[in-house]
Amino acid sequence: MRLLPFGDAGVLVEVADLDMVLGLHAAVEAARLEGVVDLVAAARTLLVRIDPERTTIATVMGTLRTLRPLPSAPGRADAVEVPVVYDGDDLAAVGDATGLGIRGVVEAHTTQTWTVAFAGFAPGFGYLVGEDDRLQVPRRTDPRTRVPAGAVGLADRFTGVYPRASPGGWQLIGRTEVSVWDHDRDPPALFRPGMQVRFVAVGAAVAE
Repeated sequence: MRLLPFGDAGVLVEVADLDMVLGLHAAVEAARLEGVVDLVAAARTLLVRIDPERTTIATVMGTLRTLRPLPSAPGRADAVEVPVVYDGDDLAAVGDATGLGIRGVVEAHTTQTWTVAFAGFAPGFGYLVGEDDRLQVPRRTDPRTRVPAGAVGLADRFTGVYPRASPGGWQLIGRTEVSVWDHDRDPPALFRPGMQVRFVAVGAAVAE
């Protein structure tokens, strides 16, 4: 774990992998450190933002060095449920690539609990990691110029929901009516780092 000052109001923590990011995020949240006002996770870093009037970078660095990552807790009862119609343009291709077939892709997507690892790409877009690698597929070699809002996709080890229409290269397996970004909601983002998510099939997977 490498700790770096980030301006005068933050500490950037560099770690080995995403699992350590998730564990450290959970540990910092649980510790409720005085003066820590926000946590921003990424694939291999965690930015710890502080209020300089309440603590110092040196103090936070010292405490962070003593923390140990906490294990994730998949399958919690308070997981957010997202209804999905499984009719995405890439569903059959993902079934072929994984060897699961269409029904197997839907089963794998809906029977595991996903964790919001970090956010990025667009406001409200969460990168969710699952409990196994059955659905690990590459991004498309030919990204689409327009992916509709609500599209549910896969890329590498992640799944995600597009918050708005935009270009995108993820493999699309379905769609949802759930809004993952709403300016009138508090907070606007439905998916926040550390949150547990379950996807629920509510319509059309092609029969095999």
